[in-house]
Amino acid sequence: MLERFFSKPETVDRIRGCWLGSSIEDYVGWLVEEKYASRNVFRRVPLLTAFAAFSEARGIRDLSLLPTVIDDFVAERVRRSKPRNKRRRHELQKEIRSPIRHYLRHLDTRGLISLPQPPGPEIPFRKEAPEFFEFLKTVRGLKESSCYLHRHHLLFFERYLSRIRLRSLAALTPAHISAFIVSEGRRRCKQVMCLLCTALRTFLRYAYMKAVVPEDLSSSVPRPKTYRKSSLPRSITWDEVKAMLAVVDRRTPVGLRDHAMLLLIVTYGLRAREVASLQLGDIDWKRDRLHIRERKAKHATTYPLSETVGQAVLAYLQHARPETDQRRLFLCCLPPVRPVTHATVSMRVTKYLRKAGARVPRPGSHTLRHTCVTRLVDAGFSLKEIGDYVAHRSPVSTAVYAKVSMRNLREVALSDGEDML
Repeated sequence: MLERFFSKPETVDRIRGCWLGSSIEDYVGWLVEEKYASRNVFRRVPLLTAFAAFSEARGIRDLSLLPTVIDDFVAERVRRSKPRNKRRRHELQKEIRSPIRHYLRHLDTRGLISLPQPPGPEIPFRKEAPEFFEFLKTVRGLKESSCYLHRHHLLFFERYLSRIRLRSLAALTPAHISAFIVSEGRRRCKQVMCLLCTALRTFLRYAYMKAVVPEDLSSSVPRPKTYRKSSLPRSITWDEVKAMLAVVDRRTPVGLRDHAMLLLIVTYGLRAREVASLQLGDIDWKRDRLHIRERKAKHATTYPLSETVGQAVLAYLQHARPETDQRRLFLCCLPPVRPVTHATVSMRVTKYLRKAGARVPRPGSHTLRHTCVTRLVDAGFSLKEIGDYVAHRSPVSTAVYAKVSMRNLREVALSDGEDML
């Protein structure tokens, strides 16, 4: 395998002659199987050969001890390179450390070494309420995403109590809770404060039920005043949509993939999770149909396949999608080849919105979903039809878009009110 990349026999002999030679050659074979670019081999193999010589000079010839000399090796290589500034020093450390860690993870998957498992998520109040999150899942029936939000907000509460040196929840008072909410309210919006207060009330009720606190303090958590439908959807104009699509470089595989994802969201109002979960079989090319399965409303939807969207998806399939047995439609363009996540879809949309200069708060995939719905409102579709089109679970979710129909609002403002009776 090494001869495929290094033409000089002495170079191949030098790599195989080091004490890590066999594992390096196996690693190169795995890189080729995973379709890594050749430049990865040319960059990583000399670095790993130098790492083998460095560890052997330190008296290490045991694979399990390799993680102990990574920091010393990185420091030595950086010192020899003499970076010109702190930024370049940080970049160089990453360029050296990442390939070595990747190589060690490969050894771990082969069973040659045993790397320590990364720590799990930090659990707030683990000692005083160890079963709280299990309670949320089994008794309250919350999804993992909801448990994550509770954990996120309660971590801030735990850190606040640590900062004011309150060591035990038994000493918690309404004054402590009020001070925490005031401090958080200075830097958070109302919607986030509502979620934070909900998580705090749930936890305090549980703590009282388990006798962690002497009294039920949940009533001391205020309910922030919010108004339904008080904000406008985060949509952009159709000219801004065209500008966003124009900045996508479709000469690259990534650009072809992203162009298809953007068109799917803005045409059908799909959520990022729905785009990421699309399968190859979800596109019926014979009947020009697009099937969206397992939507948030617990049903499936079938759309007519737009010619523009179909051409974009077809260009991606023909020229950009990696050759793999994966059935997911959208894949990462760089190895290891794996399906894109909903977070990747949202981040790619955010990148192009910012690159196009779209002025919208919190740009992301939902910006294009809102834009799709706003365009349907402007076209004169009813809210019921729009809600069915974008798979809203409740008509209440669609009602907010009534505020973006300027034609209807103008008729209401100029009429004498009789039409509303």
